[in-house]
Amino acid sequence: MINPVLFTNLRLRGGFTIAEIQFTREPISDALGREAAAQTRIMGAQFRLLIQSGLSEDELSITLYHEILEAASLASLSPPTSVVHFNEGDFEQAARSMHETLGRPPKKT
Repeated sequence: MINPVLFTNLRLRGGFTIAEIQFTREPISDALGREAAAQTRIMGAQFRLLIQSGLSEDELSITLYHEILEAASLASLSPPTSVVHFNEGDFEQAARSMHETLGRPPKKT
């Protein structure tokens, strides 16, 4: 399994930090009330991720890429023009592409 502890306090480009990753068995909804695999709270430059338990390794990897890319884009004062007009589907496609290119995050050590 991907080790979320390896991401705790991880500094990202743009001055952001992953402050916390938690897992839940409770349903997660997005801002429009749709079912979601994860939710990220942005507090200043800190990201706090809540992720649905039971995702496959690949889906967890894609979810991490998706949430971090989306949060960084939303929290940035000047996001790259390539993501300014992204919608949920665009973030998902970018996350899947990153997963295919860069692979899964590290496992437990």
